[in-house]
Amino acid sequence: MFKEPAQVAAKIHLSLPQSLRDNDRQTEWSAAYTHGKRLMHSFLEGPSFDASGRLYCVDVARGRIFRITDGVFDVFANYDGEPNGLKVLPDGRILVADFRLGLLQFDADTGEYEVLVDRFHSEKFKGINDLAVGRDGTVYFTDQGSTGLQDPTGRVFRLNPDGRLQLLLGGLLGPNGLVLNREETELYVAATRGNNILRLQLTQFGDVTKAGVFIQMSGGIGPDGMTIDAAGNLVVAHIGMGCVWVFDRKGEPILRIVTDAGDRISNLTYGGKDGRTLFMTEADSGSILSVEMEISGFYREWAPNGV
Repeated sequence: MFKEPAQVAAKIHLSLPQSLRDNDRQTEWSAAYTHGKRLMHSFLEGPSFDASGRLYCVDVARGRIFRITDGVFDVFANYDGEPNGLKVLPDGRILVADFRLGLLQFDADTGEYEVLVDRFHSEKFKGINDLAVGRDGTVYFTDQGSTGLQDPTGRVFRLNPDGRLQLLLGGLLGPNGLVLNREETELYVAATRGNNILRLQLTQFGDVTKAGVFIQMSGGIGPDGMTIDAAGNLVVAHIGMGCVWVFDRKGEPILRIVTDAGDRISNLTYGGKDGRTLFMTEADSGSILSVEMEISGFYREWAPNGV
């Protein structure tokens, strides 16, 4: 069907220090994720750089947000939530898709947060998962909950700069990571439990048209976090497979990034001095992986100090 893509190996760039690994207690989230069969020291997700080159990431299982400066993990926030997706905005504000609490906005100086939205038409979200932000500040996010074939009711929302909340698409199987194309005319959505990536065409008014499956994957758990590079290629974390795929604009796989650190690469972002280093969160090992890429990332999340 396709020629075999090139393959490169990622390395462990940083690991969560032992002092921040909590192996002694089960949380509501970790019990649900593991069906109560094992404890989890953490579950890293949502990497994003700020303008100073500090890397933020979340620990879904323990309600923590880490800020990494010069290779050192610090707890930026520890609260009664389940942070999943995270994006640092150009003005320094931090948006978090929290599975339990909704869409949150954190103050980078104080670590305090406010809830931007936690319900649609008076009904609480199922459990939001990840987010993408447009140039004008529009926020797209997925409402995943425990949806799947047994409950195909996952949704994609759009929060407009004026505060208006729109339902863009429903009836989905575990909507997860999402990313806009360079022109912001298309929104790609990872449907983890459908093991595919959807493409939603956006009209000039922000509505969705001609939504369909762009890439059908197989194996593992399914696609998770996503980003794009400067050429418009789609970069996809394949959780449960221990790899990342790069697909060209036609949907053909052109690169596979592998690791022996663990099977749960959950999300990714570009950084480094030239924007060509891809950083990935690997949840099993509690690690930040990295690999040098030929093409820089499209979203300018620089890490001038190399994390």
